[in-house]
Amino acid sequence: MLQPHSCSATTKSSITIPNDAFTPKFIPLRRYSSSSCIPTFSFTLQPLSITCRHSNLYEPKSFPSSPQAQRYSAQPASVGTLPPRVFVGHSIYKGKAALTVSPKSPEFQSLESGAFKVSKEGSVLLQFAPAVGLRQYDWNRKQVFSLSVSELGTLISLGARESFEFFHDPNQGRSDEGKIRKVLKVEPLMDGSGHLFNLNVQNKLDNIDENIFIPITKAELAVLSSLFNFIMPYLLGWHTFGNSIKPDNSSKVNSDNPRYGGDYEWNR
Repeated sequence: MLQPHSCSATTKSSITIPNDAFTPKFIPLRRYSSSSCIPTFSFTLQPLSITCRHSNLYEPKSFPSSPQAQRYSAQPASVGTLPPRVFVGHSIYKGKAALTVSPKSPEFQSLESGAFKVSKEGSVLLQFAPAVGLRQYDWNRKQVFSLSVSELGTLISLGARESFEFFHDPNQGRSDEGKIRKVLKVEPLMDGSGHLFNLNVQNKLDNIDENIFIPITKAELAVLSSLFNFIMPYLLGWHTFGNSIKPDNSSKVNSDNPRYGGDYEWNR
């Protein structure tokens, strides 16, 4: 004999959706008929709320910066925060002597306004060392001659048959003036293959009379001219000016310095 059942309550099935499921599913809902209490089934599409968080896919990670990355930042360096000094040079070795050229950076002076100006232009040092054997040179006896910017221009524009002579007195204007005499002569070779660099140093203070010469071919002179052309703006400090140019103050460059007076020239 069948016992009567109460049909006032409904029973719902519980379904667990995994976190990584992305396909909507139909959830069957069980219902009972009010007359026969026989369960019937109908399907209703229920909205699902799915949360899937993979933070490692789109959140940027922070990596420790290396000392090199901290030292050379993307921002342009000012005069006061220049990177560590780097020494460079170019050498030419011949049977009688060796010649090494190296640039010397300009000197800057700070102003009350916080800006900088070039107090002394840079130069290029020529170091001559005599040979003491096969591919051996005595650098303890080296003699140094400093080329100014204008003298570099003379050397760069030197023709195949042209020559020049530079005279330096390191103590010019001092009490020891005339006691050190340096003369650099550059003359074309007889066969037209290049020039002869001849440095004569007379130092009465140290009792030195040195004469060092070295032949420089056309190709070697072309390399030197290329190096001098490249380093010229840096010797004048113009690279620091270029790094300091900003869009908001580029139009005020001439008006800030009364020495140039660019606006006055065009408004006359």
